Amino acid sequence: MITYIKGDITFRSPSYIIIEAAGIGYHVHISLNTYSALEKVNKGKILTYLLVREDAQSLYGFATEAERGLFLHLISVSGVGASTAQVMLSAMTPDEIRAAIIGEQLAILTKIKGIGTKTAKRIILDIKDKLAKESTGTPIATTLTNNTMREEALSAMLALGFNKSLAQRSLNRILKARPDVENVETLIKLALKEMG
Repeated sequence: MITYIKGDITFRSPSYIIIEAAGIGYHVHISLNTYSALEKVNKGKILTYLLVREDAQSLYGFATEAERGLFLHLISVSGVGASTAQVMLSAMTPDEIRAAIIGEQLAILTKIKGIGTKTAKRIILDIKDKLAKESTGTPIATTLTNNTMREEALSAMLALGFNKSLAQRSLNRILKARPDVENVETLIKLALKEMG
């Protein structure tokens, strides 16, 4: 088992990277979440999972242990392969997927390409309890609400001409300090005040 690879990222695309370690270039499949995390990184460490099948061996890479853990849970569900799990992790953050599964929110899961009602029900049935036991303690409703508010606030701030990374950091700090922010307007006002 290859747990992680540390080296130079010589190529990156939204679906895979090539990371060179000890003169060997590894083709590693990634989600959009991992791509975003590695977008400006040229050298680093990527967590991996080696999937061995009769006809192929494929490496899947993850920026965080939470994403890798969720990927492993998802591929343990009958009918959910590595490609489907990667599509899910590209469509939503690991926290949003966990929240949707634990909250039995079929409507959210079925919006993901390749996930029908039957598959969504199977995912919920098979891994809901496992995910609930691993829960980080973050209230599920708060996670979903804050992520939606963060995205809307970021979009508005970008439209106002603010730098994306500065706006993201500001919004993250505010939501961490004040997870009870009621609406997007308040969140934007607090961010504007902080960025001053």
